[in-house]
Amino acid sequence: MARFFGAVGYGDSVETPIDSGVWVDTIHEAEYYGDVIRNTRKLESGEDLNNDITVGNSISIVADDDFAINHFFKIKYVRWAGVLWTVTSVESRPPRLILSLGSVYNGPTP
Repeated sequence: MARFFGAVGYGDSVETPIDSGVWVDTIHEAEYYGDVIRNTRKLESGEDLNNDITVGNSISIVADDDFAINHFFKIKYVRWAGVLWTVTSVESRPPRLILSLGSVYNGPTP
């Protein structure tokens, strides 16, 4: 089992400017330690010129703060192996969170 240390991005929807009806994700990051408990990858053929790479990795982080446990539904991405990966699902097993990764994350960052 490989070790993990990296940033986890949380998103909050904020109306910008106020009363405009336009909602934007505001991202903040927190760093966590954990373990890579599943390590797989898959190429997906799509309409693009190149195949899309996705991973089926699961990372178990030690959620050593109340914020992570109480706001796990806001997790957008994980920075792992130098790439931002979309978190497709989160399983809460206090004091740990199990993050399932998917494709490369292309959304907003802090």
